Amino acid sequence: NKKTHRAYLWAYAPGVHEELKAVIYDFAESRSGENARNFVGDWRGSLVCDDFSGYKAMIANGVTEVGCMAHARRKFFELHVANKSQIAEHALELIRQLYEIEREVKELDCQSRQNIRQERSRPITNVLFEWMQLQRMKITDGSATARALDYTLKRWPALTRYIDDGQLPIDNNWIENQIRPIAIGRSNWLFAGSLRAGKRAAAIMSLIQSAKMNGHDPYAYIKDVLTRLPTQKNNQIEELLPHRWQPSSP
Repeated sequence: NKKTHRAYLWAYAPGVHEELKAVIYDFAESRSGENARNFVGDWRGSLVCDDFSGYKAMIANGVTEVGCMAHARRKFFELHVANKSQIAEHALELIRQLYEIEREVKELDCQSRQNIRQERSRPITNVLFEWMQLQRMKITDGSATARALDYTLKRWPALTRYIDDGQLPIDNNWIENQIRPIAIGRSNWLFAGSLRAGKRAAAIMSLIQSAKMNGHDPYAYIKDVLTRLPTQKNNQIEELLPHRWQPSSP
């Protein structure tokens, strides 16, 4: 039986402001939220995500939902492209101001970033929220404008949660950037061969991309790890992980 099956790569990474730079690709046979629940297990923290329904069970069990402002922006951007909506244009301008602040605070420490967000971003989000509520009252249900407003209003607490925590990002573009090499590459390799091969490929790609994130040359990293692995002590295996790896001495 040579029938092919569609499978998926889930991607998980610490936030862009975290010290640890790593990504894990998890190969799964479906897009069911059960895959994410099984992966995180008992972990309870802040999950930066879109509005995918598969995350809701985790959020109900104590994971803190952090919205992605880029997804909210995209709704208004598509609306503006489609019909030059003035409502979309105004929303995009206010969101642009939020991102401008993020560019300014990117390199600051966590507390300074939080302080500036509360001082400068909070007033902008308050204006945006009140303005969206007012516009929504004027818009007919079911329209493209209504859908863009509804998406953002429904997720507002999650979308603005980053303001009160300097460790949190404004969006999940960080993880989407780690997915991009996979998205580009899949047009070249197309098939994994088998479920087992898919899991192995995900593990290797996790190491390669994590090596890149830590500034390593992937070839040099993999070559060195494969050379050292047979004689590496079990209690020192973690020293070969991309974020801890140091090249062998000549």
